[in-house]
Amino acid sequence: MTDRTDSREKIADIGVFGGSGFYKLFDKYEERAVETPYGAPSDKLVVGTMAGKKVAFLPRHGASHQIPPHKINFRANLYAMKSLGVTRIISPCAAGSLQTNVAPGSFVVSDQYVDRTSGRIDTFYDGPIATHVSAADPYCPELREQAIDAGRKAGITMHEKGTVVVIQGPRFSSKAESRWFTSMGWEVINMTQYPEAHLARELELCVVNIALITDYDSGLVGDVAPVSHSEVVKVFGENITKLQALLVNLIGEIKPERKGCQCAETLSHARI
Repeated sequence: MTDRTDSREKIADIGVFGGSGFYKLFDKYEERAVETPYGAPSDKLVVGTMAGKKVAFLPRHGASHQIPPHKINFRANLYAMKSLGVTRIISPCAAGSLQTNVAPGSFVVSDQYVDRTSGRIDTFYDGPIATHVSAADPYCPELREQAIDAGRKAGITMHEKGTVVVIQGPRFSSKAESRWFTSMGWEVINMTQYPEAHLARELELCVVNIALITDYDSGLVGDVAPVSHSEVVKVFGENITKLQALLVNLIGEIKPERKGCQCAETLSHARI
């Protein structure tokens, strides 16, 4: 079933993006075709019930993984989520490890990012009002704490914080680049967290990143095998049940009101 969505409808409170290897969240769902001023989202959004709450899901690469990371229409994806009434964004992703203590199969709840992308449209605010949204603390502190607790309850090895360096893609890093990122002390490498996380903040949405570590990035530990997309998807698939358990726990803990963060007031500090 596909409906044309009216932006005034309240369809869901929580939105989940799917990354590489994560294209389906529900067995029973309702499809929503959403139009935005920024073009088409990556796919139809689907709305279902999880932990007693209405949740919208969108695979950021499309249902058939047809959109490479540098071509994702991040603005349309975030705007579409907000148009359904979403106030919280859960943003899981497949990611590489840059540090030996962050092993494949573990999860990192990122608290910072480093943007190494180029040419991506990364703001909703091109004028006429100058709007300067702070990225000092890019992820919602309340959602981060809830995600850490949800993972631990599911028996997952959780890293409470970490910096994710976001590369342009679609290529993976050279060994020299990987060694550089490791030497900087950054923990995680991914291709989609920027500008997704920042655009969520611009829309005053709470956002949390949950990075499922699928591999050690090339150059980290001597002559590790080069990263391959097929291996990333394979390891992600082997750990998808852990991610689903975390999501059930996390969504079950999210309250309708937002009292533990200032995400809903982001724009009040961004304009003169």
